[in-house]
Amino acid sequence: MAETIALVTGANKGIGREISRQLAAKGVLVLMGARDRERGEKAVADFRSKGLSVEFIQIDVTSEPSVDRAVAEVERRHGRLDVLVNNAGVALDWCPASELSVDVFEKTFETNVFGAFRVTRAMLPLLKKSRHGRIVNISSGLGSLTRNADPNGSLAMRNMLLAYCSSKAALNMVTIHFANELKSVGIKVNSANPGFTATDMNQNRGTRTVEQGAATPVRLATLPDDGPTAGVFSDDGPEPW
Repeated sequence: MAETIALVTGANKGIGREISRQLAAKGVLVLMGARDRERGEKAVADFRSKGLSVEFIQIDVTSEPSVDRAVAEVERRHGRLDVLVNNAGVALDWCPASELSVDVFEKTFETNVFGAFRVTRAMLPLLKKSRHGRIVNISSGLGSLTRNADPNGSLAMRNMLLAYCSSKAALNMVTIHFANELKSVGIKVNSANPGFTATDMNQNRGTRTVEQGAATPVRLATLPDDGPTAGVFSDDGPEPW
């Protein structure tokens, strides 16, 4: 896979950092995207000291100009993109729906949905230059309508994180539409459920390690040409919508 070039957003920490590490360990050249230049370059320097092939790309997924600059930089350096992992995300609403503010709802969708859409749409011309284009959207089991609608399930009983849960459900729909559109050009688009992984997003309360959480996104990013598209997957296989 020495010829593969991947961009991972939100790559300076957490699952995004580990996805970058695992991809680079497979011989992929990884462009580690982050808003904060200092933190992003520090993560890149750490991986380079370990012999991994990584580069820094400054990108704020909530900013159209920032995304456009990132596209221009990827094109200048490499002329194409083979893998896009839309990992950047936020979870801001640890409260019942009735206590959720419109502002927090909007901010959640701005990163988790509009950000992923913005980056995907902008990077498509570069992805179409690849012979084996792959797009992976980092979703969540909390975005499953099936699980949230189960009156006896743990999600319905907890009834928290409306903004986060609905943003991941919306992201899954983004996955389906892009997958259907891009099937004819050989680009596979899937959602990955990393499970309840310990990261800053959940104050490290998750029960899975980042190594475990990154496994499915990495697998989807390196799918063979006969692999699936338009699905949501975890370590256990296909997940319910």
